[in-house]
Amino acid sequence: MKASYIEDIKSWEQEFSFYSEVSVRFSETDMFGHLNNTVTFAYFEYARIEFLKHIKLMSDWLNPNTETIPVVADLQCDYLRQVFFDEKLRIYVKINSVGSSSIDIHYMAKNVKEEIVFTGRGTMVQIDKKTGRGSKWSEEKLKVFNK
Repeated sequence: MKASYIEDIKSWEQEFSFYSEVSVRFSETDMFGHLNNTVTFAYFEYARIEFLKHIKLMSDWLNPNTETIPVVADLQCDYLRQVFFDEKLRIYVKINSVGSSSIDIHYMAKNVKEEIVFTGRGTMVQIDKKTGRGSKWSEEKLKVFNK
């Protein structure tokens, strides 16, 4: 496996600590019983939101009076193993790098055998709700990201 965003899979894998668990539902499979390739992005979204709650940032963005919101600018997934109905997965999330108004987030999904079944990455950008343009991270958020 050689995704462009992973230099060394073993060291990359060890950098993750946070994860969310999901079970593959029947409605998320195709006619062959495989996990549909679009569902991985929903799993990324679920795990990303749980991660942002965990680091205590979601409440800021959910406040109706906030001036900024996070948006996903790009997202990719690389499939390594087949996944089937009723499998239990752990979707790991980590911040890979921090920009002035963006973060690069990496994802790793493992099955109960601890095998990596798919990986991914994406950029999330904080934008100003009025202008739709990037809005720099506050010092407080930068401290949270760089922990």
